[in-house]
Amino acid sequence: MEENPKIYSLNSRAPSGTLLKKSKFDLGGFLALSVVRILFFFLLFLLFFVLAKIIYGGLGVLSLDFLISAPTNNMTEGGIGPAIFGTLAVTIIMIVIAVPVGVFSAIYLNEYAKPGVVTRIIRASVNNLAGVPSIVFGLFGLGFFVLFVGKGIDELLQTGLYLGQPALLWASATLAVLVLPIVIVSTLEALNSVPESHRNASYGLGATQWQTIKNVVLPQAKPGILTGMILAISRGAGETAPILFLGCAFFLPNLPVTYIDLGLFYIPMVNPADQFMYLAYHIFILSTQSANPTLTQPIQYGTTFVLIALTLLLNLTAIIFRYRFRKTLGKI
Repeated sequence: MEENPKIYSLNSRAPSGTLLKKSKFDLGGFLALSVVRILFFFLLFLLFFVLAKIIYGGLGVLSLDFLISAPTNNMTEGGIGPAIFGTLAVTIIMIVIAVPVGVFSAIYLNEYAKPGVVTRIIRASVNNLAGVPSIVFGLFGLGFFVLFVGKGIDELLQTGLYLGQPALLWASATLAVLVLPIVIVSTLEALNSVPESHRNASYGLGATQWQTIKNVVLPQAKPGILTGMILAISRGAGETAPILFLGCAFFLPNLPVTYIDLGLFYIPMVNPADQFMYLAYHIFILSTQSANPTLTQPIQYGTTFVLIALTLLLNLTAIIFRYRFRKTLGKI
């Protein structure tokens, strides 16, 4: 009669004859991992080298006067105050336009739109829109926002040439269209990450679809939506090509600000119909159009350092909000 095979537990040791042979050395995997590590550390070295060079060249010119004053002496002296103000104004208006439009578009595509050919075409169009060159968005902004929308409003309201010219508002709207695919895709991923069982539980308690989206889905998707906002800020704040035709000026000593008269006092506000200076464009002009680029090199480094710091500050603000939402949801 044949004996039953012996069964060994995980903690017991099998006889020496039953030990498995040692696996062979995986040369291909070792080489692939080594190449990945080398490339990673090489790119990390390049990143720190570029940042160190920018910081080293920019710290020498950084001061309070440099941050708040206007350029002087043919852009070779003075500060970048108007460029900082213009960059902040354009970026904030861009986010105010892009985030609501992108989030509600993603909600419709994910929660309301029925699966079909049209929905697939829209999703593919959104994904392809992210690969369009930024200069094309600039030409689109000039043709659509300035020549069509702006001039149409001027003709309707009989305001002369007020909105039908390159201005801060149209630059912000064009950048909003540029970053819209980032916001939509990030929001779609965040909405898809919410378990379907949470929606069904809400429906089971008698909630409508909008109540479920507002009270169940969106609170859980907020961290992902803020991630899309962070990526949008990083993309939009550093763009130069889209705003070349949309009101970005070479030199403006005054801020794009207007005042609302309330009788006893005035309230300052950003003038959306005015031209503006922009940090990325300012760097481009100093490095390519300056009479003496070598003389303006310290200002170039200082402006680049401020642009990076400003972008990190805006991103950090969104990251803090995302962290708080995640903590509230108990995900960290």
